[in-house]
Parts: sequence; C-alpha cells; structure tokens
Amino acid sequence: MDTKALRQKILDLAIRGKLVPQNPNDEPASVLLEKIREQKQQMFKEGKLKKKDIKNDSIIFKGEDNLHYEKFQDGTMKCIKDEIPFEVPEGW
Repeated sequence: MDTKALRQKILDLAIRGKLVPQNPNDEPASVLLEKIREQKQQMFKEGKLKKKDIKNDSIIFKGEDNLHYEKFQDGTMKCIKDEIPFEVPEGW
C-alpha cells in the first residue's frame, strides 16, 4: 500500500469514527455546536466579543430535499452540495 492510499484510508476511518472507541453517551456534535453558539452570543452581550467575531457564524443542515445547506446570520441560505467531498455520516 502506498503512502497516499494509506493516508486516504486513515482519513476515511477517522471520518467514520473508527479510529478510536466511540462513547455512546457522548452528545452529538450538533448539541456541542449549539452550546458554542450560545456562549459566543453571551460573550458578545458581555462585550468580550465584537460584532465582527460572530458575523460569519453559520449553521449547516440537511434540508427536506436531502441536500446540505448553510444558513448565515442574516437569514440567507446557500446550497453547499458541491462543497461536501464525502457522504456525511448520520448524526454529524
């Protein structure tokens, strides 16, 4: 197996969560990201962050049409199906 193929295999295993044992009690990444968003909003209200620090925050989600979208702070959305180079596992 060449180095490039080995790197690709390791990346594939990492994406699928197969490199280390998974804890079924861990919360999903979506919950963690929401907590981070809330903390950033709180820090903005406290004056610890500036508007420019949170203006580019966005949320990526799967629409009813099964395609992935990015929703921006101003409410606009953009389809990002061409930007996802691999199938995203359920629960990401």
